[in-house]
Amino acid sequence: MAKVAFNTLGCKVNQYETESMMAQFEGKGYETVAFTEKADVYIINTCTVTNMADKKSRQMLSKAKKKNPEALVVAVGCYVQASQSSLDEVEHVDLLVGNTDKGHIVEVVEKYLDDKILPEVTDLTRYGTYDDMWLSHESGHVRVHIKVQDGCDQFCSYCIIPFARGRIRSRESASVIEEVTSLTAKGYEEIVLTGIHLASYGVQFEQYRLIDLLEELDQLDGLKRIRLGSLEPTLITEEFVQRLSQLSKVCDHFHLSMQSGDDEILAAMNRNYTTEHYWHAVELLRDTYPDCGITTDLIVGFPGESDQHFKHTLGFIKKVAFSDVHVFKYSKRDGTKAAAMTNQVDGRIKSHRSKEALALVEDLRADFLDRYKSSVCKVLVEEDVVIDGSSYYVGHTTNFLKVYLEAKTGLGPKGIVQCSVEKRFRDGLLARL
Repeated sequence: MAKVAFNTLGCKVNQYETESMMAQFEGKGYETVAFTEKADVYIINTCTVTNMADKKSRQMLSKAKKKNPEALVVAVGCYVQASQSSLDEVEHVDLLVGNTDKGHIVEVVEKYLDDKILPEVTDLTRYGTYDDMWLSHESGHVRVHIKVQDGCDQFCSYCIIPFARGRIRSRESASVIEEVTSLTAKGYEEIVLTGIHLASYGVQFEQYRLIDLLEELDQLDGLKRIRLGSLEPTLITEEFVQRLSQLSKVCDHFHLSMQSGDDEILAAMNRNYTTEHYWHAVELLRDTYPDCGITTDLIVGFPGESDQHFKHTLGFIKKVAFSDVHVFKYSKRDGTKAAAMTNQVDGRIKSHRSKEALALVEDLRADFLDRYKSSVCKVLVEEDVVIDGSSYYVGHTTNFLKVYLEAKTGLGPKGIVQCSVEKRFRDGLLARL
């Protein structure tokens, strides 16, 4: 039996697609092994969001060939789409596969192995077809990401993704519902809808958008929770929130993309909203979901960001009082407008700002967790872990608080349980049944 190994870089969409590719290989009789093991085929699902992501992708490709020089090493995905020419001459890469061929990766690999047929990397700038990919194998988990959208038309000045993923394309609702129905039958209780630009889902459909899909999914038997991936604040309107509030399965956790809390920097990033728009979205959500968790992403050290701009950002973060923030130091990506800007921020300043932002985020996270001391909540138990010799079951609330339950409580199968919070613990809360 031939062995195949996978390595995934980048976003949740890439992770979903790797799971689907893995299922395709297993369906054809391949044995999946760890990337650290010797395999006959290595699939590296690449990322190209920054120059560092490109470097990491190349490193993983090199590691695969060193592990087994006789293996077929396949570079798949965004780095291939954005920089095919730079990979054509890399000696430890045997096969380049674009994003549109992930859905039939086994066929592409076997055509190359049998007849040395090289696939063409499709130009996605005019590509309008959504390529269905499915998860079909058992994983033992209770939460699963479901990809429903691909591509992006926003062209933020720091981002290469529209060139790597192409224009906006959405998955037909019937396909989404069929996959979710199949997965809930396998024991999955929570789905996380994800995409490259999830807020744009359905723009090419006639009068069918993300909220319509959510309303259909909310009616499915067996499905307990629906969680949304990263959203644009522009999606959050009064009508959207009003319709959303009628759905019992949608989690009160919203990851609203921000990137900066200063209007001048947002404009330079081409983000198409202001802090006023963002704050209005936050108010709409909190008026309807008082306990909701609101998380975001922040880029520090974007070209032209002054101390005053950064001060504005910190002030805005405090005002919103996020439950968590993912902080990134700006990193150049060749081919983007921001990479050509002359007012680049010194690396030491970026590092200092990152540390300052992270310190603030840690305080905000602690404040949010402290609100739930001595409360009762429902937790979807997802895994069991051992910490300092003690066993715990770990899961999340609907608003994405991480909760630890001592394993001696006698909890059996994974699923949703009701528990009482005792105190803050590590990166979450300690609770008992």
